[in-house]
Amino acid sequence: MKKTNVLIVDDSAVVRQVVTDVLAKDSGITVIGAVSDPLFAMERMKKEWPDVIVLDVEMPRMDGITFLKKLMTERPTPVVICSTLTERGAETTMQALAAGAVGIVTKPKAALKKFLEDSHHELIDAVKAAAQANVKRLVPVGDATKVSPKLSADAVLSAPNQAMAQTTDRIVAVGTSTGGTQALETVLTRLPRVCPGMVIVQHMPDKFTELFAARLNSLCEIEVREAKNNDRVRPGLALIAPGGKHMLLKRSGAQYHVEVVDGPLVNRHRPSVDVLFRSVAKSAGKNAMGVIMTGMGDDGAAGLLEMRNAGSHTIAQDEASCVVYGMPKEAVKRGAACEVMPLLEIPKQVVRQL
Repeated sequence: MKKTNVLIVDDSAVVRQVVTDVLAKDSGITVIGAVSDPLFAMERMKKEWPDVIVLDVEMPRMDGITFLKKLMTERPTPVVICSTLTERGAETTMQALAAGAVGIVTKPKAALKKFLEDSHHELIDAVKAAAQANVKRLVPVGDATKVSPKLSADAVLSAPNQAMAQTTDRIVAVGTSTGGTQALETVLTRLPRVCPGMVIVQHMPDKFTELFAARLNSLCEIEVREAKNNDRVRPGLALIAPGGKHMLLKRSGAQYHVEVVDGPLVNRHRPSVDVLFRSVAKSAGKNAMGVIMTGMGDDGAAGLLEMRNAGSHTIAQDEASCVVYGMPKEAVKRGAACEVMPLLEIPKQVVRQL
């Protein structure tokens, strides 16, 4: 099997060394270079082009955003952003995602070495997902060795909450991962002000989902925001699960609310698409539509099948429009999708739920 060649671009010598050591834990990854800024990276890339670039955003001589935009214009290459857990860093990282980066790995300012070593599976998974990405489809719309247990959604879901046979509130549940920030922007910016209430899981770290939701809110006719516990799901509102928390749908009478909870990683993710989809199946059933979009792995496939079995209309994004055809492919393989369609057809289906 061909190894994934990775170039690390970060002005911190400590980060370069730690990330190199972490990636070396995986036999399928080779670090072909570690340089301190994009200008050195461009020189290094003349000799050998990497499969994936792990990129810092704040560096001397040229910042990561400028480098990323240049890269995506001249020779699109999968990029994983390695960003600090600060508000400023998060805002810059959102700009990078909008410019075409396929993933985020967070790093704190303090205890960096221990943090990256403890989270090495996260970094390795991000690089592997990036290696599978078709970055030519990542056009911005607006501007390891130690593996954690793979738990099912039963680790978070409580006793069944049976769906009502029919209500006037319609729910659209969406799950996505790698490439999902751009895919969600494509879908949500095409929705009219009045559309069904939406609940969304985008695999994303803590501190980034609030800024991601705010960015989408500034671009969309509908309201988009990070979900808070007990928020009502209503027409014209899209609620995005907070990074680091699971989000479930609950019914109260004829209305729906979200529950934002702690819990273990499910399918190695928190938030997990399976947790959301299975809660929607139990609480909304035929009153809901489920959509699974671009992403690596199988999170959401079991939940989408449960939604279909509960009477929900279910959709999988097609391979041609996916950045990574992993999650939708698994859902289709399990018979979870009533329909398979291109990304640009999905907004039309959401509107038809009214």
